[in-house]
Amino acid sequence: MKKLEINGMSCSHCTASVFEALDKIEGLRNIGVSLEDKCATFKAPDSVTEEQLKAAITAIGFEVGEYTED
Repeated sequence: MKKLEINGMSCSHCTASVFEALDKIEGLRNIGVSLEDKCATFKAPDSVTEEQLKAAITAIGFEVGEYTED
């Protein structure tokens, strides 16, 4: 699983917006967004870049933190 820290989420509407933004990226699956942990987790093929992920999140008004892979 990959993990992307997301700052600025404050409610379930925020998590839904993040989920929808990530769900539009081709190849992402098993997407989970946690308000409590301030992050999104997912599986992604190597073709999905960190820049794509960050662009999708910043485009909807949130700040992106660290990107890690378990």
